[in-house]
Amino acid sequence: MSADTQLTRTQRDDLRTVAGMIVPASDEYKVPGADDAAIQADILATLGRDTKLVTAALDHLARLAGQPLAELDTAKRDAVAQEFRKNGGAAAATLVRVVLQCYYRDDRVLRSLGLELRAPFPKGYVLPDGDWSLLDPVKARGGTLRRAP
Repeated sequence: MSADTQLTRTQRDDLRTVAGMIVPASDEYKVPGADDAAIQADILATLGRDTKLVTAALDHLARLAGQPLAELDTAKRDAVAQEFRKNGGAAAATLVRVVLQCYYRDDRVLRSLGLELRAPFPKGYVLPDGDWSLLDPVKARGGTLRRAP
């Protein structure tokens, strides 16, 4: 089940607001904030096992704010965020980790950091399609039988 259906509309709005507070957009570096629609979609699509802690963090934020976080002015939001950082515990840490991991795998962010949009191996060496010669030493070893635990 997608986190999009597990979180209420208010929780999704608060998640977007918090993400934008954690990583705001930068015109200077030409990167979106973590509240960008594509990054938010990635967060919701990959939340998985972290859904429970993120929901707890969003509920904690809502209690501290007394209303949806997205409806607060900037000064009040910052005050709520400061209080949340002090006593948010594992839920707060999970919320921040989830936002950052999705943010830093966005292609636009990777480009702004000067990273290539591909796996680092083979570092510029192109392997011909169908060339399985790298496996020859493995094939030469023969099978290995081991007892299952």
